[in-house]
Amino acid sequence: MSQPRMRVESFNLDHTAVSAPYVRVADRKELPGGDVLIKYDVRLCQPNREHLEMKAVHSIEHLSAELMRAHTDRLIDFSPMGCQTGFYALMLGVETPQFLELLEATCRDLLEATEVPAANEVQCGWGANHSLAAAQQAVRAFVERRDQWEAVMARAGTDSASGSADAQPAT
Repeated sequence: MSQPRMRVESFNLDHTAVSAPYVRVADRKELPGGDVLIKYDVRLCQPNREHLEMKAVHSIEHLSAELMRAHTDRLIDFSPMGCQTGFYALMLGVETPQFLELLEATCRDLLEATEVPAANEVQCGWGANHSLAAAQQAVRAFVERRDQWEAVMARAGTDSASGSADAQPAT
């Protein structure tokens, strides 16, 4: 059954055809001044089959948002997907090869962390809802499959417009 074309790029992605973990370009916008914003889909879990628990999601969000900024000043935002299967990273002009390096370095930092930054009532809206252990377990599994990050689609014969790491979204 064919679905109607949606304005949100990720709603047009066939979530039954992807194979997590993966990293792909979900959107690219050129701003009036010439800067380019690139939105990455960082998928840790297989859609509709598994998901991250909220304490893990929340802690990965805090850790990645803080730790990635130690490697770059080009991170605009690192935010969780509502489906709890991954995250979106919004970068200023960071192309895929450099983003993958930043992401891997951030994951390795996260695995060495001893606490979740800002996991308290003063700095967070739900400071008690964190788990460093759960975050590290999920990220460890993601890093162990690093060789799979650039292969988005599970099915052979899928064209790059619908799933490669450098896919250009339809406008």
